[in-house]
Amino acid sequence: MPGYLVEDTRKVTTHRLIEMKEQGKKIAMLTSYDYTTASIVDAAGIDIILVGDSASNVMAGNHTTLPITLDQMIYHARSVTRAAKRALIVCDMPFGTYQVNATEGVRNAIRIMQETGCDALKLEGGVEIIETVKRILEAGIPVMGHLGLTPQSINKFGTYAVRAREEAEAAKLLSDAKLLEEAGCFACVIEKVPAALTQKVVDSVKMPIIGIGAGQADGQVLVIDDMLGKNKDFSPKFLRRYADLHSIMTDAIGNYVRDVKSCDFPNANEQY
Repeated sequence: MPGYLVEDTRKVTTHRLIEMKEQGKKIAMLTSYDYTTASIVDAAGIDIILVGDSASNVMAGNHTTLPITLDQMIYHARSVTRAAKRALIVCDMPFGTYQVNATEGVRNAIRIMQETGCDALKLEGGVEIIETVKRILEAGIPVMGHLGLTPQSINKFGTYAVRAREEAEAAKLLSDAKLLEEAGCFACVIEKVPAALTQKVVDSVKMPIIGIGAGQADGQVLVIDDMLGKNKDFSPKFLRRYADLHSIMTDAIGNYVRDVKSCDFPNANEQY
């Protein structure tokens, strides 16, 4: 039964997420990019729906998240927001919309909130963007951080390998997490770092830490197309597939093609 693990059906808020960490309740987060999928995800009891810039990969077929535009993210976020009744809706600010300066970042953040109705925004980076984060928060917009492997910086990293294995990078990540919390962020995603470092961050801050490829944390996030098995070409160690929609969809479409070509569809009961 959908939502069978959800005891509290009230709208999820940033305040309630912090309460969940205090109470030791884990936070479940998935991406969605369209109305129909988001309706299912929300009804199934998810706590947070991330309208991720991973739409650039999943929906548009790009190799990185960099090409997706502000207008495109607004389109996806607006669609998801219309569907969700319980989940907190977080929208990624796409590459180039907050890195130039704080003023431009605030302007773009306000536009996303006004035009989509989402609940919060997610930005990648730590000390490098902290002034922009502060300004967006001062405008009354909740912010979720994102540290570790930050996909918008893939050209700088040059690889999707695990981050923060070295002591200096690990120390910076911990420092950045504390900085984001001090600025007022309500939560932070940590991506593809050693599990021991994730635990250290979890224990060092009061805001919830959402992991992806980072071991146990206050919550977890996955890209929905990956965890449903629609994409068979992506198989990182951290991914658990909960379905095989690639095979199910291929079989269903093949059956449809067969029935159309054999004139089995539509039959007498499927026409007016």
